[in-house]
Formats: sequence, structure tokens, C-alpha cells
Amino acid sequence: MGAMSSQILALADMLTAEGVTLVVMEATSSYWKPWWHILTGAGLEVMLVNARQARQIPGRKSDVADCQWLAQLGAHGLLRGSFIPAALVRELKDLVRARTVLVRSRGQEIQRLEKLLQDAAIKLSCVVTDLMGVSGRAMLEALCAGERDPKKLAALGDRRLKATEETLAEALTGRFTDHHAFLARIHLGVIDYHTAKITELDQRIGRYFPDGDHGHDDSARAGWAAKRDLLATIPGVSHTVAEQVLAEIGPDVSAFATAGHLASWAGVAPGSNESAGRVKSSKCRKGDTYLKGALGVAALAASRTKDTFISARYKRIRSRHGHMKALVAIQRHIIESLWQILTTGEPYLELGGDYYVRRRPGAVIRKAIEQLRAIGYTVTFDRLPEPDPNTATLATAVT
Repeated sequence: MGAMSSQILALADMLTAEGVTLVVMEATSSYWKPWWHILTGAGLEVMLVNARQARQIPGRKSDVADCQWLAQLGAHGLLRGSFIPAALVRELKDLVRARTVLVRSRGQEIQRLEKLLQDAAIKLSCVVTDLMGVSGRAMLEALCAGERDPKKLAALGDRRLKATEETLAEALTGRFTDHHAFLARIHLGVIDYHTAKITELDQRIGRYFPDGDHGHDDSARAGWAAKRDLLATIPGVSHTVAEQVLAEIGPDVSAFATAGHLASWAGVAPGSNESAGRVKSSKCRKGDTYLKGALGVAALAASRTKDTFISARYKRIRSRHGHMKALVAIQRHIIESLWQILTTGEPYLELGGDYYVRRRPGAVIRKAIEQLRAIGYTVTFDRLPEPDPNTATLATAVT
């Protein structure tokens, strides 16, 4: 049987005539989507299962066809259906993923432009943070228009630039030719095209988050903007990241029993591969790549915040396990916080950057004493006459 819509509809009619109540199929790339949509639209119950999970179930002794094995497992209730969000969430996911792809493509095109400037000995990226900023774009447009005088080009820089005109003129001194100008126009045109399409997607995505004043009258989308704002209370989670999260898991997380289930599904939980008491690997599973990418951006931003629990946790783990493992731990903390917020409807509770100090002050004091002694200081303690009834207050003398 083929995969044309008419052929799938014929299969649906045959299954209905035969009294089939459940259809089980593996999730293979995106090829399952037309089958799932058409069969569910015909009134059949369709269970989409992970191929890896189906193959790990014991009992397959002979070379049974995959369809027969799935039918047996489904009939005995040994399979769990994959998470498929509602239709409205799937629409938002398509839009947000398209925006993510275009943003990446635009970044790659900017890198190609920077490579072209390096070939022309133009070191503009060394003195300007954003090539596509107001100053960088003005200088590039002038270069493409035929201006080659470094001083005149440097004068186009905005007064808010940290680099001086002398520094800019030195960076703009190179061998920029008509050949480079032609290629630069091509790159700038592609960048502008991506920017325009990203703006269109932003406007379309904004319709899914009505703010109540000028939003669309759609009860299914009611409260989405409020949930996005609640998710943005987590350090490192911007509105864009919150939109990506809601596009992947939806505003309703009841499909995930606990925060740990959601973290495992997202691929930011330690793996479990143990045999005979030996742990073979604890590597995280692949998970949702788009969701993991958004969590990675949020974790990196959160690790750089000041006086927050997440930044303190990142530094604490990084000192023992390194940067990458610390980021994965922060990703898990963020996804578990997201589940908690979407479940309770309460904003993120900030514990503070001094959480670990307040929880175990003795360890901090001992470490500080050891550091002072290591550089030759002698530390003595004298208890005050009237110590605090809850916590003993010490007077410290350092010599």
C-alpha cells in the first residue's frame, strides 16, 4: 500500500470495516504525520510509539515483522504513546521552529560576510560588536557604494561607539575592491531577507499570545501570554525562550507526571544504563533538540546573572565537574522550574545567590580560614558575651 492520501483513506475505511479499535505505528522522522492526521481524522485511535522503546521489550525470539510485533505489544498494553500536543500548539511549534531556523541562517550569513571582510583586510568586527548595528551597517553600505577613505568611513560611526575614530579608521584600512563590494551586497541582501521573514514570523507568533488589549478573541489561546510572562520570571528565560518552550510542550504539562518526567523527555536528565551493579553510561538521551537548544541559551544566560541561585549553583557545580556538566545541570533546574510554574501558576521563587552560604555557613567559614592560613595568617575566635539565641555569633581576630 502506498502513502498517498487516497490510499491512506482507503486503509482507514478497511480498518473501520474490520472493527479495528487501535492503530499502532512507529515515529519515523516526519513520515508518520500524514498517516496520523488522516487516520485520527477518520475516527480511529492512533498510538504513536518510540521505535527504540518497542525494540527493547523482551520476548521477540523470531524474526517477526515490525507490524506484527507492534500489533502484539499494542494488544497486550505494553506500549506507551508518544507525547503529541494539541493542534494549536503544533501550529505554534511550526512557526517558532521556522523562526529558529531563519535566525540561525541569518547568523551564518553574517559570519560569511565577516569572512569576506577579513579577506579584504577590513577588521571592522574587531572594533564593532555588531556588524549589523547602526554604525556597522552604515559603514558597510558606504563601502559597497564605493567609499574607500577610512576617515570618512569612520565618521559614520555612532557617537555611542566605544571605539574612537582613529581606531575605526585603522580597522577600515584594507583592500576592499569592487569584487568584495559585489559579494557584500549579496550577503546584505540575504541578511535583509531573513530579517524581513523573521519579522513576519514574530508578528504571526504574537497572535498566539494575545495581551487582552488588542489580541484575537480566541478562548483556546487565553492565558498563554500570562504563562509566558510567568516563565520569564526564571533568570535567563527571555520571552523568546518562553515562547519556544510553550511551542514544544504547550501550556498544559499534565501529560508529564512529574518534573523529572519532563526533564527526561527533554533530554536533560542523566541516562540509566546499569547492568550487574555497574553503571556503564549516564549520558543524557537525545531528547527534543529544539527544546534543548532553548534551554541551553537560557542556562548560559542564567549562569552569568548576578546574585541569583542559578548562578550560585552553576559556579558550585562547575568547580567540581566543569562548564558543560554545570550547564546541563542548570538546564534541568530550569525545565523543572518551568514544569512547576505551569503546574501551579505561581512565579519563580528566587532563593538568592547566598543560598548555599546560608544553608551551610560553617563550610564557608572553614574554607575562608583555610585560605587565610595558606597565605600565612593566624585566625582565632572569641565568643561574644551575649550570643544570638538562634545562631552563635563569633568575633574574629585576624593577625
